Amino acid sequence: MKISKKLKIAVGSIFMIFFLLFLILVVHIATAKPLEVDNASLQISRIDFKEPIDSLKAKEIHRNLKSIPGVKTDRLNKETGVLVYFHDIKVADSKTIYNKLMAMGNYKAERFVLPKELENKKACPVMTEDSFSYKFSRGIQRIFN
Repeated sequence: MKISKKLKIAVGSIFMIFFLLFLILVVHIATAKPLEVDNASLQISRIDFKEPIDSLKAKEIHRNLKSIPGVKTDRLNKETGVLVYFHDIKVADSKTIYNKLMAMGNYKAERFVLPKELENKKACPVMTEDSFSYKFSRGIQRIFN
């Protein structure tokens, strides 16, 4: 059986597209530099609200949080009730900020504390170090860095 010329062109084109996308991925991983934060005292913390959050309550929480010394920025997901904020640990730790925020309003919330097994993890807590994507990206970074 003779493979038609159009089929050869189609298969070759698909192969070239995948090869080019793979090459772009490798170049991207090789040239991506880790984010350098010049403020080593900046920390991210989280508070989980156990009550529905509407727009007015979200604005109130934002105002109250911004009035606490050391808090830089915050993001509140109204659907999930998760508040994530950056703060300067030289000014206030997450427990102090949580206590001050709870004192400012009648909120049903709890401070998120990282589980002990994730505290000293060097990679992102969401990424599994045994996964193919983690091993692949680390391998590419080792080659070029």
